[in-house]
Amino acid sequence: MHRHDEDAEGLTRAVVRYAIDRVRMQSPPLDGPVSPAELRRRAGETITDDGIGGDEALRIFSDVLAPACISIDHPRFLSFVPAAPTEAAVLFDLVVGASSIYGGSWLEGGGAIYAENETLAWIARLAGMPKSTGGVFVSGGTAGNLSALLAARHQWRRLADGRLDRARGLIVASKGAHSSVAQAARAMDADVALCDADERGRLSGDAVRALVDGLDEDDLERLFAIVATAGTTNAGVVDDLAGAADVAAENGVWFHVDGAYGAAALAAPSVREHFVGIERSDSLILDPHKWLFAPFDACALLYRDPEAGRAAHTQQAEYLDVLHPVAEPGQEPGPWNASDFAHHLTRRARGLPLWFSLATHGTRAYEEAVETTLRVVREGADVIRGADHLELIMEPELSILLFRRTGWDAEQYQQWSDRMLAEQIAFVTPTKWGDETVLRLCVVNPLTTVDDIELLVEMLA
Repeated sequence: MHRHDEDAEGLTRAVVRYAIDRVRMQSPPLDGPVSPAELRRRAGETITDDGIGGDEALRIFSDVLAPACISIDHPRFLSFVPAAPTEAAVLFDLVVGASSIYGGSWLEGGGAIYAENETLAWIARLAGMPKSTGGVFVSGGTAGNLSALLAARHQWRRLADGRLDRARGLIVASKGAHSSVAQAARAMDADVALCDADERGRLSGDAVRALVDGLDEDDLERLFAIVATAGTTNAGVVDDLAGAADVAAENGVWFHVDGAYGAAALAAPSVREHFVGIERSDSLILDPHKWLFAPFDACALLYRDPEAGRAAHTQQAEYLDVLHPVAEPGQEPGPWNASDFAHHLTRRARGLPLWFSLATHGTRAYEEAVETTLRVVREGADVIRGADHLELIMEPELSILLFRRTGWDAEQYQQWSDRMLAEQIAFVTPTKWGDETVLRLCVVNPLTTVDDIELLVEMLA
């Protein structure tokens, strides 16, 4: 099983050819979900005592299992937040897997971590954060938000010299914040106080200040983090980052920015003004697998003061002591062990595909690609605005279009969505705006065109 032979050589060629053919598809089939019973009928029993052989396993995957997965990189996959990894990033993902790199410690993966840190430094520069900013790549925004908030709570308790070690912490966030913020609070056994957002779903500094000023003395002492969103998932709206940062600074609490989806737009000069204040964050997350053209799974987690992240997350064990040599007084901190900056130990070097693509194409290509998606959205808004049967709910701020089909109810939206997928035209799912069912298009793929949006507008007539 671990030795290369003639059969393994043939399988290698087949797998690599499949991967290359798939990544080079300009418009892969959308495909779609299949019931477990139908997959059982088509695929049969795949795990057996003697194995079914690599060729048969690859056939089952390519002919049965892969078509039961929607292609998230299809130009008309416009639901949720799609992905559009570059060919360079996907191919280097194969290299990462083949290289058997453990990305948790500098001792074992220093070369990989160096490259990842170069990439994190680029993201920090986009955000205008200090040169000393650093962090790690984690699996996604949920892991990033949890790790950042764990660091925030650790610092809050440390500064209280143990007085608050048993206190239940409090986080202030917007009603438009991603669900992972509430999930992190549940995991941490903390509370979340939600601020009202405006009619666009945007959190204002005034709303944060009003909520914080209204806290009683005990709750104010429990407050350890204010969370703002740089690009809400549903509407693509950026919170008042500067206003939220002001309130955090006035109260001496951690300021965290969830930019999992939207912060990638920092690469685009045309929308940079929306992000004023992001440079003041104590922590920031950004998912390159969303809008920076990397494969799943990768979230960049940045700390203004990396030592705060290290203090919260470094794991101690006898067998790990070799990774944490004691620094002499006046010396720099120890090696940059990526596992010290989030709630993980074992870690894939998941930032390398983005690093390779950036190194290959250069940052200017990334700027152009993000600007391309923004231009398509702006022109798409014009198309929707000009259609008698549609109503644009708001002008797009980033790359999300929210609109309604006049006269439709929730069932009609779902029937249309199901038909678009069944006919392999597009994957567009309804969403909620207040109590109303509407449609939402999220464009992060530079191969998506205005023609694609015009086709959907026509199909909605």
